[in-house]
Amino acid sequence: MRAPAPGGPAHRALLRHLRPQRGRMAAGVAVGLAGGVLGLAQPLAARRMVDDLGRGHAAIGPVLLLSLLVVAGAVLAGLGYYVLQCSAEAVVRAARGRLAHRLPRLRVPVVDTTEPGDLIARLTSDTTLLRQAAPLAVSAAVNGTLMTVATVVMMGVLDPVLLCATLGVVAFVGVLVALVAPAIGRATRDTQEAVGRLGASLERALGAFRTVKASGAERRETEALERAAEEARRTGVRAAAWESVSATATAVVLQICFLVVLGVGGARVASGAIGVSTLVAFLLYLFALAPRVGQVVEGVGQFQVASAAALRIADAERLEVERVEGAGEPGPPVAVAFREVSFAYGARPVHRAVSFAVPARGLTAFVGPSGAGKTTLLSLIERFYEPGSGCVLLDGEDVRHWPLARLRARIGYVEQDAPVLAGTLRDNLTLGTAGCPDADIARVLRLTRLDEVVARLPRGLDTAVGHRGSRLSGGERQRVAIARALLRRPGLLLLDEATSQLDAANEAALRATIAAAARDTTVLVVAHRLSTVTSADRIVVMEAGRVRAVGSHGELLARDGLYASLARTQLLTS
Repeated sequence: MRAPAPGGPAHRALLRHLRPQRGRMAAGVAVGLAGGVLGLAQPLAARRMVDDLGRGHAAIGPVLLLSLLVVAGAVLAGLGYYVLQCSAEAVVRAARGRLAHRLPRLRVPVVDTTEPGDLIARLTSDTTLLRQAAPLAVSAAVNGTLMTVATVVMMGVLDPVLLCATLGVVAFVGVLVALVAPAIGRATRDTQEAVGRLGASLERALGAFRTVKASGAERRETEALERAAEEARRTGVRAAAWESVSATATAVVLQICFLVVLGVGGARVASGAIGVSTLVAFLLYLFALAPRVGQVVEGVGQFQVASAAALRIADAERLEVERVEGAGEPGPPVAVAFREVSFAYGARPVHRAVSFAVPARGLTAFVGPSGAGKTTLLSLIERFYEPGSGCVLLDGEDVRHWPLARLRARIGYVEQDAPVLAGTLRDNLTLGTAGCPDADIARVLRLTRLDEVVARLPRGLDTAVGHRGSRLSGGERQRVAIARALLRRPGLLLLDEATSQLDAANEAALRATIAAAARDTTVLVVAHRLSTVTSADRIVVMEAGRVRAVGSHGELLARDGLYASLARTQLLTS
C-alpha cells in the first residue's frame, strides 16, 4: 500500500473535512500565534534583565515585563488550543453526521459484501482520529513553521555566526521529516484497517452469540479475535516505531545543535565578539526552537494520521446508497406481477425468466425446495435488489419507477429471522410508524396474541427487549415482527416463513389473522408448513429459479409431482 502523497487523495479527503471550519481554525491558529509572538519577546526581555544586572542596575522593570510576557503568552496559547479543540469537535460531528446519514441508506448488496464491524470502525475510531489529529495538526504545522522562521530571524539578529551553525541542524531535521512522514502515514493506515478487521471479528461473534456458545466455539472465536488484535498491535508498533525514529532523531540532533552553539558561542564571548547576555538570549531562542521544530514534526505526523482516517471515511462515503426521499403513505391493496424476471447474486443465478401474476387482495403462497429463489422474490419486490432482466410490477407500474419511500410505505415485510432491535418493545412495534395511536397498537397486540406477553412484562410496552430481542422467545420475536408489519396498515404484506417458530395454538391464531388481513390486503407468504398453504387462494411452486406450477392446493396435489412430494415431506402432511 502506498503512503498518502502530498496533495494526493488522502490529503484532499482531509482538507474536505477541514474546509467548513477554516474560519474557526484560522482564529485558533492566530490566537496561538499571538501567544507564540509574546514568547519570542521573552529572550529579549531576559537579555535586558541580564544587561541591567551586569551594570548593577535594579531589574524590577525587566522582571515584571518578562513575567507579563510569560503569563500573557500562556493564556493566549491556551485560548488558541481551546478554539482549535472546538473546531476539531465540529469536524468530527460533521463527519459522523454524514456517515450516520449515509450508512443506514446503503444498498443491500453493498452491505452484503461489507464487514459491519469495519463500517462501525469508520464511524467511531476513524472519526476520532480526525479530532485527535486534524485541526491540531494544522495548527502545529502552521504555528510551528511560522514560529520557527520567526525564531530563526531573531537568532540572526542576535548573531549571524551562531545562526549558521543552527541552520545546518534545522535543515537536517527537515530532511528527516520528509523521509519519515510517508512511512508514518502508511503504517497508520495499516493500523486503522487492522482495527476495522478486529471490530468485524467481534461483530461476527456477538451477532451469533448463542450459536457460538451452543457450538462450543468460544475458543475458536477467541483465537480469531486474538489474531485480529495481534495484527492491530503489530501494525500499531510499526507506526509507533516510525514515530519514535522521528522524535528520537529530532531530539538528538537538537541536543547536538545546543552543544555546537554553546561551544561556538563560548568562543565568541571569550573573543569579545558578543556579550554574555547575547549568548544567553540566543540559547533561550535555541531552547524555544527545539519544541517549535518538534511541533512541526508532530504536526506532519498527525496530518498523515488524519489523512489516512479521512481516506477511509471517504471510502465509506463512496459506497452506493439508495435514494429515499420524501414520505410515503399506506394505500389500498396492490396487484403484483413478475414478467420474465432473471436475477443473480454475482455469478450465481437465482431466477430464470420468472413470470406470474397476483391480483389485489387474497393470499398467495410460494413453496419449493430450498434455494429455489422464494425469499429473493420478496427482496425484489422491496427493491433490496434490482432484476438483471425483466421487471417487477405493482399495479402495472415497474417498481423501479416507484419512489422508494412511497413503495415501502405500501409494504409490510416480515423477514425469515424476524429481527428485533435493541430498545423497548414499543420502539420495535412502532419502528417507522412513530406517533402511532395507542388504539392501533392495542389492536395489533390482540391480533398477534402479544397482549398476553405485554401483560407479563415488568414495564409493559416500555420493557427493554435486549440485544437483538434476546429477552424474548423466538416465537415472541416472530409475533413482534408480524405486529410491526400489520401496524403499517400495508396494501401488500410479505411474510417469509412468518410462523415457523410458533407453537400450534399461536400459529392457528396468526393464520386466522393473516387470512383476515388477506381480505383487505395482498398477502404473499413464503411457506414450508402445509397449514399455511392449504388455505391460500393460489400457490406458486418454485424450482431451480423458475415457476413450475400455479394453482390451489387440491389442483397441485393432483397434477404436480414436486408439490405432492413437498406436501408429503417438507409441508408435513400425513
